[in-house]
Amino acid sequence: MKAALKSTGIVLEMIKFQHTLFALPFALAGAILAAGGLPDARTFLWIIAACVFARTAAMSFNRWADAGLDARNPRTATRAIPAGQLSGGFVLCFALINAALFVWAAAMLNSLAFYLSPVALVVLLGYSYTKRFTWMAHFVLGLALGIAPIGAWIAVRGSLSIEPLLMGLAVLVWTAGFDLIYACQDIEVDSREGLYSIPSRFGAKLALRWSGCRHIAC
Repeated sequence: MKAALKSTGIVLEMIKFQHTLFALPFALAGAILAAGGLPDARTFLWIIAACVFARTAAMSFNRWADAGLDARNPRTATRAIPAGQLSGGFVLCFALINAALFVWAAAMLNSLAFYLSPVALVVLLGYSYTKRFTWMAHFVLGLALGIAPIGAWIAVRGSLSIEPLLMGLAVLVWTAGFDLIYACQDIEVDSREGLYSIPSRFGAKLALRWSGCRHIAC
């Protein structure tokens, strides 16, 4: 029992489960906007489930994809896989199970949500590889979070319109802005590893300036 609780704690720390609350307000805002108030309880609960499964899949996959890079970065070397607390195979399997659960949750909402769920997964999982070939990775992360209000709108209405797209765009720009700040921690590592980021490509000063502009734009 004690070992199971310890393993659960390691998994929750790996995916930063507490940060799931960070993404939920965007999804719930999209749902409330679509419903003109609170959606019905069933829809509300399935939206929350979809968000939890999607974020867990994305975080787990990211930890698996970046395990080698994390091991060579002093800031991330203590993460679960490089520290030997969890195996790469387990984490990948966990990510894929949560991806499947996300598709299931989308199917329980409506057909459009189900049909678009693989598209969302391409963004959520594909983000992990973007730093390997483009400094626009910050905006892909923003898109991954910006999907939340758009998906919630679709979950409620079963259709799409301009309002959630504008909300998603605002979330995209805002997220890219704070990720620019976060990425300044790893300028030296990114440069050494040949990874792409705006701070490593254009310098921290310009990155922070761009970040400020994006926050003002929101």
